[in-house]
Amino acid sequence: MKKKSENVVKWILIGISVVFFLLMLVWPLFEVIFRAVADGWETYSAALTADNTVSALQVTLIATVIALVVNTFFGVVAAWLVTKFDFRGKNVLSTLIDIPFSISPVIAGLAYIMTFGRSGWATPLIDKINELLGTDISLVFSVPGVVLATIFVTFPFISREIIPILHAQGKDEEEAASMMGASGFTIFRKITFPHIKWGLLYGMILCTARAFGEFGAVYAVSKARGKTFTLPLEIDALYMAGSSDSITQAFAVSSLLVGMAVIVLVFKNIVEYKAKKKEEE
Repeated sequence: MKKKSENVVKWILIGISVVFFLLMLVWPLFEVIFRAVADGWETYSAALTADNTVSALQVTLIATVIALVVNTFFGVVAAWLVTKFDFRGKNVLSTLIDIPFSISPVIAGLAYIMTFGRSGWATPLIDKINELLGTDISLVFSVPGVVLATIFVTFPFISREIIPILHAQGKDEEEAASMMGASGFTIFRKITFPHIKWGLLYGMILCTARAFGEFGAVYAVSKARGKTFTLPLEIDALYMAGSSDSITQAFAVSSLLVGMAVIVLVFKNIVEYKAKKKEEE
């Protein structure tokens, strides 16, 4: 009777979970795809190849790639520093890493505007650099501003995936290698990196997924449609236009983001499978 009761509870929970996922995740995504192609493939193709969509895709990819490179480097550095060294302010640094998790992305965008905008304290310095170099650098309402906002909101993902692994690894292997005369880079390459490579790759995937879908921080520092808009902003602009054609185009562009998310999800599952298989070995 007890085993039968447990089976009943199990299947009830499975049923509730399946219904929840179908209603809250699968059905809305299916609706996006259905509405995207509702007016035919020619309309769908035209929406994806429109100048504003192509520009938004380019800005999204630029911001994602730069944020991924920057956050991979500094995320590994921060994780290694926090776990392998003892110094004053270590707890403060650990707390700072989590700031993007604890504040609204819109606030982050506004902070960049107040820092690098027309009335920001860094504006005179940027103006002097432009005057000396003959450039026209602008860090808000421009692609560099979008990149900075994306870097901010995605920074913790990589370091927070690596830190628990490095804590579990400890310091014994690195200290032994150091006593034998190995350089810091050799220690990282031969000992540290093999332990963190799957966690690092997983963090990079999460960082990429977050960068693709960022809206709030980017919205605050973006200005011109067709120049600094990312895909989420372009979708919002199309939908808010209100016409039936623009709404259909919004769903078409949304399907592009869905496809990119599916690709990231496939890579995520592959990494999880390989990491689990490595642990079993």
